[in-house]
Amino acid sequence: MSVSIDLSGKAAIVFGVANHRSIAWGIAQQLHEAGAHLTLTYQNERFQKPVRELTERLERANAVECDVMDMVQLESAFDTAASAAPLAIVVHSVAFAQRDDLEGEFSKTTLEGFHTALGISAYSLVPMVRFAAERMPDGGSVIAMSFHASEKVYPSYNVMGVAKAALENEVMLLAAEYGPSNVRVNAISSGPIGTLAARGIRGFTDMQTMAAERAPLKRNVTQEEVGKAALFLSSSLASGVTGQVLYVDAGYSIMGA
Repeated sequence: MSVSIDLSGKAAIVFGVANHRSIAWGIAQQLHEAGAHLTLTYQNERFQKPVRELTERLERANAVECDVMDMVQLESAFDTAASAAPLAIVVHSVAFAQRDDLEGEFSKTTLEGFHTALGISAYSLVPMVRFAAERMPDGGSVIAMSFHASEKVYPSYNVMGVAKAALENEVMLLAAEYGPSNVRVNAISSGPIGTLAARGIRGFTDMQTMAAERAPLKRNVTQEEVGKAALFLSSSLASGVTGQVLYVDAGYSIMGA
């Protein structure tokens, strides 16, 4: 017996698409194939062209500019998404830290850098869930993207590990708060994938090599595999799942040193 996921008549908004290598793009493709109406956001004019070009490949999709730290733009993006169909799915795939705060000694992280990383990468989920819940008449699914550095030390990840730890705690708090409204909040902790942001991390190639060597599946995960996991969490198949972190990392996180 096969089970198909049908998101027809539902709207999804995906934050964090930068180009075709983005994990967010892998998720967006899976949601679109299942029938969802998509709204993709881009941070500023620098990312406008690649995101709009990706959007043009899809039948039921549009793109809007949205700085996630601008509450006016953020709420407007949700209004745009909800105007296409009842909003049911939100994907938070947003993370940023100053390069200087990703390298060297963590103890030298600046206050400004800490605020920047935690604000964009973690706090932004809070208003997203609030705005989403107000526009989800039948409830829905919110998915945030995390990484194993929320629990373990990864060289050159530094303050971003702190941000991911905060993000995962927010997932639990928001799941508890919005559960009565049938809004589910979960996170996916992906293995290392060669996105634009990841390639800016010093030693990322070595990280991928090590993950593939130690993971039970003896390989790295793909953009498509993360997209399929997000599709599951977006669907009624995951109707009883909330406040969880789903690892999609070929099993790397279960292994000892």
